[in-house]
Amino acid sequence: MNSVEVSAKTVEEAVAEGLKSLGVKKDNVNIEVLNEPSQGILKLLGSNKPARVRLLVRREPEDYIIDFLQTLVEKMGVQGEVVNQNARENSDLGLIHLEVVGENLGVLIGKRGSTLNALQYLANVVYQRQFQLERGRVLLDIENYRLKRKKTLEHLAKSLASKVKRTGQEVVLEPMTPQERRIIHIALKDSKDVVTYSQGNEPYRKIVIAPR
Repeated sequence: MNSVEVSAKTVEEAVAEGLKSLGVKKDNVNIEVLNEPSQGILKLLGSNKPARVRLLVRREPEDYIIDFLQTLVEKMGVQGEVVNQNARENSDLGLIHLEVVGENLGVLIGKRGSTLNALQYLANVVYQRQFQLERGRVLLDIENYRLKRKKTLEHLAKSLASKVKRTGQEVVLEPMTPQERRIIHIALKDSKDVVTYSQGNEPYRKIVIAPR
């Protein structure tokens, strides 16, 4: 739903009800007042006429988040373009898959993806605040970093699992994002020699690989 018409005692109340119905913030809607509230003559004759407004969402989630990230990229002094990848693949329901394309984008990735993860986190915070009725999430990638990182973590998981099996001592990994921890868990879930579990609180939550 990208538009709604609402009636209430006042224009302000109608707008507030419309925003709640749409689940968006006021800065992302166009507001048209269809009827001003009015009362009968001397409040005795005739009936009260409520205010009626129409609210139209300016930008849908994908466009809003793209504009938000594009502004961040430009403020960081990087020549890159944020593009929507959803139309190019069969994405999970509710997943907004975005990618930054351009030259010399390493600064947007950061050490072990720290800057990329921060940008993705900000995008999801904005998404949840601006579109309160949506239940999706934003996945941001740059230069196919996510896939490369996935392969690196899978290799790391198997290597450390071999070490744990050999030494009989558990290994504690560095803090990772939930997405990266999931990669480790999945990589070792069928292992007959080790088990994995997470410990600590975000954003310092770590994976432990222990003997089975």
